[in-house]
Amino acid sequence: MEVRVRRESAADASLIKAVTRQAFLTATHTSHTEHLIVDALRQAGALAVSLVAEAGGTVIGHVGVSPVAISDGTAGWFGLGPISVLPRQQRRGVGSKLMHAALGLLRDRNAAGCVVLGEPAFYSRFGLQPYPDLVLAGAPPEYFQAICFDARHPRGTVTYHAAFAVREPPEGRG
Repeated sequence: MEVRVRRESAADASLIKAVTRQAFLTATHTSHTEHLIVDALRQAGALAVSLVAEAGGTVIGHVGVSPVAISDGTAGWFGLGPISVLPRQQRRGVGSKLMHAALGLLRDRNAAGCVVLGEPAFYSRFGLQPYPDLVLAGAPPEYFQAICFDARHPRGTVTYHAAFAVREPPEGRG
């Protein structure tokens, strides 16, 4: 099955929500609010990159990227995630295609770098690695990884957009 990655369209919002919810339904180490986070980022205009993976005309995956703040004031950094793939499509390269496309777009836009909180074995394949001087409060250091696209290596605490703290559906929607 051929997988195509493209930018999100307005018609994709409910499909992305369903894919994200299903992808994290049985995941451990999660608040199970990833679908709410994507909606909140979209509502806040904070989805700098929002890509879907499509196969046979069906959305089977999504990745969102949003700006992050770094306590040292370094600008141009982004946080990748959530990234989600329907369970029945996982381990088939869909997540990798989404990763390559998202990181490529960030490079094309002259982003300084990108951070992610997630499985080291997966994200290290794309050049992300722990940076001892770049931290996310409360996160195990080996699971918080970064990739620099330029020569600036920030030092400090990373803060994600407020949407990552959402625990209830925005405006009462689930």
